Amino acid sequence: MSKIKGIDFTQQDPWRVFRIMGEFVEGFEELSKIGSAVTVFGSARTKPNEKYYKIAEEIGYKLAKARYAVITGAGSGIMEAANKGAKRAGGKSVGLNIDIPIVQKPNPYVTHLIDFRYFFCRKVMFVKYAKAFIVLPGGYGTLDEFFEAATLIQTKRIQPFPVILVGTDYWKGIITWMKDNMLKKGLISRSELNIFKVVDSADSVVRIIRDFYKK
Repeated sequence: MSKIKGIDFTQQDPWRVFRIMGEFVEGFEELSKIGSAVTVFGSARTKPNEKYYKIAEEIGYKLAKARYAVITGAGSGIMEAANKGAKRAGGKSVGLNIDIPIVQKPNPYVTHLIDFRYFFCRKVMFVKYAKAFIVLPGGYGTLDEFFEAATLIQTKRIQPFPVILVGTDYWKGIITWMKDNMLKKGLISRSELNIFKVVDSADSVVRIIRDFYKK
């Protein structure tokens, strides 16, 4: 339906392009200044006393110490933890906030904030300036980012870079499903399972990124 309560959205679409262009321009301009960065994903619902919050904070801290800017979605939970760790280390703590009906207030540990209205503009920024994706336990949004990165690498739309899943216990179910269904039915190749790695510690995350770029 293009009309709701007398509003014809087809007449607004051409003007919406300018807002989209503006988001891309602002994002490119701001993020081009931050240098090498790593994007961290995970649930906004993770609490500070939980295991993966603490791991995410340690990851953010160690990435910043390794001179990477840390990019998150600016929200709470895992995102907050990674930003907190980066800020504690004195690094660049970047938040790409999204304007959605469920109000998301940027966490207090973001030092460089960019607001987005459109998910697809924001998702481009997550990928374009990242040297790696770190994916901790999360829901639909986290899975979306993980599979999008895997798809872009699989289809050679971007150069390969480290995609690291954190939390063996959390990810083992979906990886088993991928092997038992996608792989066995020929929907992916065995080599495409190597697009990502699974680890359990911040040290492993930093080591994988370091070793990848040593090559």
